[in-house]
Amino acid sequence: MTDQRPQPVERELPTEEAHDLISLVRELIEREIRPNAAEEEAAGRFPRELFALLSRSGLLGLVYPEEFGGGDQPYEVYLQVLEELAAARLTVGLGVSVHTLACHALAHYGSKEQIAEHLPAMLGGGLLGAYCLSEPSSGSDAAGLTTRAAREGDGWTLTGSKAWITHGGIADFYTVMTRTGPDRTRGITAFLVPGDAPGLSAAAPERKMGMKGSPTAQVHLEDVHVPDARRIGEEGQGFAIALSALDAGRLGIAACSIGLAQAALDEALAYTAQRRQFGHPVADFQGLRFMLADMATQIEAGRALYLAAARLRDAGRPFSKQAAMAKLFCTDTAMKVTTDAVQLLGGYGYTADFPVERYMREAKVLQIVEGTNQIQRVVIARHLAGPESR
Repeated sequence: MTDQRPQPVERELPTEEAHDLISLVRELIEREIRPNAAEEEAAGRFPRELFALLSRSGLLGLVYPEEFGGGDQPYEVYLQVLEELAAARLTVGLGVSVHTLACHALAHYGSKEQIAEHLPAMLGGGLLGAYCLSEPSSGSDAAGLTTRAAREGDGWTLTGSKAWITHGGIADFYTVMTRTGPDRTRGITAFLVPGDAPGLSAAAPERKMGMKGSPTAQVHLEDVHVPDARRIGEEGQGFAIALSALDAGRLGIAACSIGLAQAALDEALAYTAQRRQFGHPVADFQGLRFMLADMATQIEAGRALYLAAARLRDAGRPFSKQAAMAKLFCTDTAMKVTTDAVQLLGGYGYTADFPVERYMREAKVLQIVEGTNQIQRVVIARHLAGPESR
């Protein structure tokens, strides 16, 4: 890797406070994240102590109310923080996005008593969250979940398995969607389950092609008792809660994707500026210059798309279609840009001595998580043409 690095992204931010926040995040990245990112990813180490620092620094609750330990920041600021974190290490950016997603149900649908009791610790108390919707047999068909919650005395007994859970096995709390009735969408209920609840366990982490530092595992619930005070929202409201969280979560994935793509472009720019062939830097050759220009254009377009969706959300306007568009475009951009970065570095791009091969492996999962890009196209088409006729 070369020491020559392009200038930081010039950001349009709504307040001076937001500019100060980005500056603080960049300082934290250079001090705490970037120096160890490659080594820790190669070793498959999750930086739990770093997430404790992020929690103390207020970066795990940026979009939530200040009175409960949050940052009261708009989504357009939060997402740009995510982009910065993901550019330094995707495990960190995606981890913050998943934690924010895990807090969404309680923060938006919990009772005043529930929020006061649990949210401060979730946002600033060093805790780490996980979001449990997918199952071994229900991924894209989220309404097909079979994990059950049965009433028992003053609470519920949860039984089933969840799959592809980021932070599975290390989270302090799990937001779990369960079946409490026969109706596909109106028979689902959300619960806040402690990570140390008796009967809750995790399988060994999945062996993945990328993001090896971020544990992904099945989570098993065997007669896990949860008091009714940990039910979030009304009985049967869980699917609506899940969809609401996913709309916001897709914007997090979009921002992380652009951060990853930006990191790949920065590395390609630095390399092509110093690598010489035929007596010239390879950045002088038109074919490579055009690749760099296309990569930068795609990144700028993706950034504009996710920020436009975020500003709709901040204004209280519908943004589901735009969130799906942002997730689709930004993750496809990350895959294309990281692949092109490997090509621009030639044989060196295919080695672990440079980070672009890791970026390319990591980009692939972004096209899959939080709704595959095929599902995003289904969502967008429904907004445009209405539901499919059956």
